Amino acid sequence: MNAIHLKKGFSIRIAGTPERHLHRLDTPDHVGMVPEQIPFVKPRLLVEEGDSVSIGTPLFEDKRNIRIRFLSPGGGRVKRIVFGPRRIIRQIVIALDKDEPCEAFDVPTVEQLDEIPRQALVDTLLAGGMWPFFKTLPFMDLADPDTVPPSIIVRLGNDEPFGPDPVVYLKEQEDRFGLGMDLLNKLCDRVVVNLTGDESIVSALPDQAVIQRYTGCYPAGNPSVQLYRIRTGSDQNRAWFIDGQDVILMGDFLRTGRYPVQRVMTVGGSLAPAAEHVSTRAGVPLRLMCNGGLAGEPAARYIVGGVFTGFAGSPDGFMGFYQNALNLLDDGDREEPFGFIRPGANKPSYSTAFLSAFRRRPFPMDCGQHGEVRACVNCGTCARICPVDILPQFTMKCLVADEVEEALAHGLLDCAECGLCTYACPSKIQLREVFQAAKAQYYKEIS
Repeated sequence: MNAIHLKKGFSIRIAGTPERHLHRLDTPDHVGMVPEQIPFVKPRLLVEEGDSVSIGTPLFEDKRNIRIRFLSPGGGRVKRIVFGPRRIIRQIVIALDKDEPCEAFDVPTVEQLDEIPRQALVDTLLAGGMWPFFKTLPFMDLADPDTVPPSIIVRLGNDEPFGPDPVVYLKEQEDRFGLGMDLLNKLCDRVVVNLTGDESIVSALPDQAVIQRYTGCYPAGNPSVQLYRIRTGSDQNRAWFIDGQDVILMGDFLRTGRYPVQRVMTVGGSLAPAAEHVSTRAGVPLRLMCNGGLAGEPAARYIVGGVFTGFAGSPDGFMGFYQNALNLLDDGDREEPFGFIRPGANKPSYSTAFLSAFRRRPFPMDCGQHGEVRACVNCGTCARICPVDILPQFTMKCLVADEVEEALAHGLLDCAECGLCTYACPSKIQLREVFQAAKAQYYKEIS
């Protein structure tokens, strides 16, 4: 096992770390899909309101490649389809039946897995709705089923606050994880398990697995950062990655021939009624995850996914396709009287200007910017904290000046979209959003 230590980055001590015990949630009466939050996908609906669906029934397909379909996480009736501006599909809500029907897929047996051709396996994963779990770097788009990647990265441990702990979701799932790893080895000659966090789970991994352990500050668990630290040539830039829990789902799919909907998720943050891991299902309503909602909801921010990279949700929303965490933080959108003379003993910050630099206890973090947006002052804070060694301040100025080629030369495509530059910027510039939008626009132009 190789050990790689990341020196650059920053880990914030945020209150509300989920406990490792697993709490089983009640079965919801409805679940939902949020196509709007799936990057790059151009969804074409395959169902209408009132249609009956089973677990595994295709709900929509990607217009760019109609073989890639997203399946229903529940069996019942399509209760509601919510559209946004320009007919963007925001939600597909499914009212669940008491006895949910489930689609059956033709999958190879464990013995057949060694003999099945790669293309036949790809077709099986496409038909079973498992292909969207593969994403490709550096743009974080869906993997192309017609290509063979230079490597597949299995991410075990997401150190962004607060993702599910692999110690929890791997418990009693070692066989399914091993079967999923066998599947990945059929798709690519080089499969690497990148471990972040507790080293004790190494014993639960397959003996033949290639393991690399990453330590250091956040974002040590980011696959873009991990690839940046080990790549030896540009041919490795288009590696695929998949989350460790999704590898378990692959194994479950092969073993049962059913589209898997069970998930281990986390509820965390300083306003979480109980910071813990929960056993639930894909598309679970956010209100159910926080015990029916919070007192004083207008002051609470529902962040679906990690604190730095998630999207804003609402009590009536649903968990996203790629997200397995709900973080509940104080909105923080209010005035602070005499804030300019306060010593800031409770303010989490990368800067050492506040007394909070001496605090070692977790902070009750909020979503306020604590300042107004100003012009870049070339302080270099973003460059010091960037884990992939780009120069964010100069890259941003190149993009503002429409000098895309120069921005690429500064390392735009290496950006891991971790959000640290936005957090640390004293001028409150939304650097992550600028880089993310620029990468997406460049990707669309070259596609």
